[in-house]
Amino acid sequence: MQVGVIDVGSNSVRLLVARLSGGRLSPVREERVRLGLGEDIERLGAVSPAKLVEMARSVREFAQLSRAHGIERLEVVVTAPGRQSANATALVKELALSAAVPVRVLSAEDEGRFAYAGAAAALDNLPKTLAVCDIGGGSTEIVIGTHTSGPVWLRSFDLGAVRLTHRLLAADPPDAKAVGRAGTLVEKTIKGAVPPLCERALASGGTARALRRVVGTVLGPDQLDYALHVSTSGPARAVAREFGIDPRRARTLPAGILILAAIQRRLVVPLEVSSTGLREGVALALLSEAAAA
Repeated sequence: MQVGVIDVGSNSVRLLVARLSGGRLSPVREERVRLGLGEDIERLGAVSPAKLVEMARSVREFAQLSRAHGIERLEVVVTAPGRQSANATALVKELALSAAVPVRVLSAEDEGRFAYAGAAAALDNLPKTLAVCDIGGGSTEIVIGTHTSGPVWLRSFDLGAVRLTHRLLAADPPDAKAVGRAGTLVEKTIKGAVPPLCERALASGGTARALRRVVGTVLGPDQLDYALHVSTSGPARAVAREFGIDPRRARTLPAGILILAAIQRRLVVPLEVSSTGLREGVALALLSEAAAA
């Protein structure tokens, strides 16, 4: 049995076609197109008509591609753009027409729980307590769960790598004062979050995956400090060339690092880069529902 998930986020639209193999989720096809819906939302308050057309075309192509793989279920999910854009209703309508399936606008809580499920499922051994932080373009979720109960603590913040970049880190590269102001805003935004102690912590999302190319898979204080220095030492295009990162991702990398660093300080343990997250969590839920039907 195969399922398809189209994930419409602030940075990109992504496709995952997956199946269960040996009790584990196995990807069959993955695709991505970077649209920058979150940039429109920050500049205009809504997704522009041109971006809506581009988004609809990409989702139509992904839906056709997933059906060509013989999927039994397809789900389209929208994260922060569906919650933050002034024309979210029109956005959802375009998506539903393009994919020919109902569209689900994920709440911040849904987003966190799916990210947790997708990241946790990839581990060979679950620790007694696990934290998963998912940094998107428009929001950030922190979830802590146990190996027996799943998620037990969740916080979401309307601040992501795209939002923070456009608000305080517009220069390329940003100077030290701008980075300091951005760090202060991050601390102010998440100051009320006092997570329970955890044995292990995972970081999912595009910022974490990009940092794997810069400092490796473990993101402790030293690695994050170094990554911030590197990502602000020159123009984003130069950083992108040096580390093989998409230029748009390199552009928002300092903001994502500041958010990750603030979260890591609260969790105390180093973050580990997770290659799975939200889409895998949605796919697992679809497969579970289909098996139970």
